Amino acid sequence: MVAIAAILLVPVLCLAAKDFVMPRAQPARTYPAHDEHPLEAVAVAVDPYDLAEKTTIFSVKYSEIGFLPIFVVVTNDGNQPVQLAGMKAQLVTVNRAKLSPAGPEDIARRLARPSADTNRYPIPFPTKKVKGGLSKQANEEIQNAQFEAKAVEAHSSQSGFLFFDVSGISVPLAGAHFYLTGVRDAKGNELMYFEVPLEKCLSAPSH
Repeated sequence: MVAIAAILLVPVLCLAAKDFVMPRAQPARTYPAHDEHPLEAVAVAVDPYDLAEKTTIFSVKYSEIGFLPIFVVVTNDGNQPVQLAGMKAQLVTVNRAKLSPAGPEDIARRLARPSADTNRYPIPFPTKKVKGGLSKQANEEIQNAQFEAKAVEAHSSQSGFLFFDVSGISVPLAGAHFYLTGVRDAKGNELMYFEVPLEKCLSAPSH
């Protein structure tokens, strides 16, 4: 009986220890919400992970602590690298609130000490109370999920998540726009800013 119990327990342990795996990025122009600069051969796409079926890739319940994960893809179809070291992202809500991405330490702090203010918005964001504490797995996931690319090589894409603190915002995506500035070509010249309306994500099927 002990042997049988041990066998049955193995899948459970494997499931609990599942590590975060970054989603495979497709070319940015194939996502519903994207902005493409044909003359510069660069495109930027965003894919919010706000629905339950998409957030299963995470072990951390980010919506329960007030954060919206947004998968960002930068595709370079040109023949020269594109620099991302100085890029700046911003989420502007329908009420013109300007949100910058949260750092890993901000997410970890909120996860360890959840604020009551994160429980004010309705579905699709759940309102279940989050227990304090930060596991090693959660800490590694927060670090590994971040968009950290400093450049995009020719004919390739870079991707990762940016996390925005949307606590207290009832419908973060409605009427919101994502802006990306500071992208530079191989010579150091800054490209025109990228603007992506997030409304396109509300009615589009999952990518």
